[in-house]
Amino acid sequence: MLKVLFVCVHNSARSQMAQAFLRQIGGENFLAESAGLEPAPLNPLMVEAMSEIGYDSSENQTHSVFDYFKEGRRYAMVVKVCDEINGQRCPIFPLTLKEFNWNLHDPEIFTGSHEERLEQMRVLRDQIKEHVENFVSEFAELAASI
Repeated sequence: MLKVLFVCVHNSARSQMAQAFLRQIGGENFLAESAGLEPAPLNPLMVEAMSEIGYDSSENQTHSVFDYFKEGRRYAMVVKVCDEINGQRCPIFPLTLKEFNWNLHDPEIFTGSHEERLEQMRVLRDQIKEHVENFVSEFAELAASI
């Protein structure tokens, strides 16, 4: 089983979506967790966009990446879904095989009406799902062997 941590700034949208997708798409060969540099409440647009495709994220909790680090958690892969500048603030987890930076847009900066911001979230959601599908494709054999 390949243990993967998704990190973003607030753990309120991007990392939550990536975790949900990997849990479904990766199946039993992947273990997904998510955390943020500065945990904040869940983004309601993320909850709404994920519910549209059958994911109930409304009761998810947000977590601190620094708490996970202090607890001594280990991950085979760490995927930073935030921009590279914020990604550099992430602690380096010992024994991590590989780190990735997907450099995805921060939904906190989405503007416009509710519907316009929701549409931007849908685009982001679909981008994250595609990234996760590619990730699973690339690492499925490794995950099955661990």
